[in-house]
Formats: sequence, C-alpha cells, structure tokens
Amino acid sequence: MNNTPEIKFESPTFAKRIKGMLGVDFYRLFNTPLFYIFLAIAAIIPAMVSAMTTMLGPDGNQITLYTNVWQIIASSRTLYVIEGIADYANMNMVFIFGGIMVSIFIGHDYKSGYVKQLFTTHAKKEDYMISKTIVCAFAMACMCVTYFIGGTVGGLLVQYDTAVNVGSLLIAIFGKIIMSVGWASLYTFLNVIFRRYFGVSVASSFFFGTGILIIGAAAIVEGLNLPTGFLNIFLYGASVNANLSSNIGSLITCIVVSGAWAVIYNIAGTHILNKCDVY
Repeated sequence: MNNTPEIKFESPTFAKRIKGMLGVDFYRLFNTPLFYIFLAIAAIIPAMVSAMTTMLGPDGNQITLYTNVWQIIASSRTLYVIEGIADYANMNMVFIFGGIMVSIFIGHDYKSGYVKQLFTTHAKKEDYMISKTIVCAFAMACMCVTYFIGGTVGGLLVQYDTAVNVGSLLIAIFGKIIMSVGWASLYTFLNVIFRRYFGVSVASSFFFGTGILIIGAAAIVEGLNLPTGFLNIFLYGASVNANLSSNIGSLITCIVVSGAWAVIYNIAGTHILNKCDVY
C-alpha cells in the first residue's frame, strides 16, 4: 500500500497572476530609456508651443495663439471640431505621444521573443491585456503630469494671464488622466491586431490619437445642424469634455467612457489572442 501523500498543484489566483505580470511590465517600463524620453517629450513640446505668442495666419497677418496659461492644458469649452491650433494643442496631444510609446513598448515584446516565452508558461491572454493596459495607462498618466508642468512653465515664462476656474481646471486634468485608461486599452488592442506589422501599429496609434475620425464626423454633423452629444461615447469625444468649463458631469463622462472602452478593448484583444497565432 502506497502511503505517499498526493501532491496537489494549485493554479495561481487571478490576483497573483496579475501581480506577477505587473511586476515584470513595470520593471521593464522603469528600466527602459523609452519611458523617460517620452516623459521629456510630453514636457518640452507644450512648453515650446505655449511660449509661442504669435504665428502667421492664412492671410499673412500675425495672430495671437494664447492669452492664458491654461489654454495649453485644455480648451476653453467642449470642441469636437478644431477652430484653431490653440484649441487642438492641449493635453490631448499626450494621447498621440502615448500611442506611439505604447506601440514601441508592446512591439518590443514580439521583436524580443518575450511574448513567445510568456505564453509558453503563462496561458492567460486576458492577463496580458490587463497588465499592458494598466502599465501603459500609468505611463500616459505620468506624461499628463509632465505635460502639465512643461505647459505651465512655458506659459508663466511669457507671462500669460493665470485667471481660471480652479475646479474646472482640476477636473480637466483628472479627466485627461482618467481617459488614459481607455486610450491605453485601445492602443494595446491595436498592437495585438497589427503585432506582425510594427510600422502599421505605430501609424494606426498615431491616427486614432489625433481624433481625426471624430473631428471629421463632428464637422459633418455640425454642418447638418445636428446635435453632437453622441460623440461623447467615443474616446476622443469624451476627452474633449475635459476642458476649462468642465463640471462633475464632464468627469463622470470621462470615467464611464474610459472604463467602458477599456472593458470592450480588453475583451476583444483577449479574443484575438486566444483565436490567433500570437507570435
């Protein structure tokens, strides 16, 4: 009679799996120059743009870009269609920089063979999507912070007016940071789709980050004198709600939309990874 006790191996819980993957992803993030380069880019560009007091208009005359320090952070009101560079050049630019950074970060997983090694020992594809979304959202949130610092310093150096509704400004900043979750999930999803085509993944991230589709749709809708509120259900549409006229309703919109799209893109990305060759 064999009295040797049976050894049971329990699969790790979801919390342990995610903790392990997050540990690896955050280690890689903090130990790559890419992260710090993009933090610097997110600070330098708004500082340079906000310091531009004038530029030449289509008629050759000089036009004033900014009069207020906080215009580089967010537009004065919800604008789906660009009325001028000052309306477009705000913290939403982080979602363009961030998209490129995410493409490079995830693209390295496939180029280095990390994904092949990972999925050989770690079969849960949803864990990969969730971990990448959280880490990339964190990276973009950090870029929002450096963007705020750079843009503010640039505006103060040229002595722009500092008058602002502090509550709306804070909501605008937190709204942009919250939207990083939805944007990160979108970019992770795109990079799963175009995992074999690095150039396409970068281009697609840049394209969606600019919000061209929503801007074009808004131009058509406004031209037909139709309401544009339905655009709030999209990432770019919700992002423009975080502005210098924001209220609690604007913040709730950002939270709901960002969370909803994070769930949708993570489910869709997990489905693709489960059904297709991930290498």
